[in-house]
Amino acid sequence: MLGGYPQAMADATTEPIAKACVACGRTMRWRKKWERSWDEVRYCSAACRRRGVRQVDRELEAAIVRLLGCRARSATICPDEAAKSVGDAGWRLLREPARAAARRLQAEGRVVITQDGRTVDPSTAKGPIRVRRA
Repeated sequence: MLGGYPQAMADATTEPIAKACVACGRTMRWRKKWERSWDEVRYCSAACRRRGVRQVDRELEAAIVRLLGCRARSATICPDEAAKSVGDAGWRLLREPARAAARRLQAEGRVVITQDGRTVDPSTAKGPIRVRRA
């Protein structure tokens, strides 16, 4: 520990490196309550811990990668397209899980999430998003 911060810090004046929740892909920032266990923190909330990453989430990730692979390198897709390809008639229930799959893929560096053609932080993006290859 360095000044109460984990070893992942450069010096005592900066915050530790942010990381992505393994379930929803949202950015987690260091909190004082995680001081002793920051390296073990994997989920942003109890809800994400309960839900985890299910088989359908992996199918949505694969669908996003597959759909992007069928398009031009600079082309984008809407996460709803992945939800439709996985969920058929019940695709609307998969809209948020498809966005979460896109956030996880961005955290891995495999895709980029955009709005109006500009790269955005997927944790704070409101409204329609597009996904393109990284």
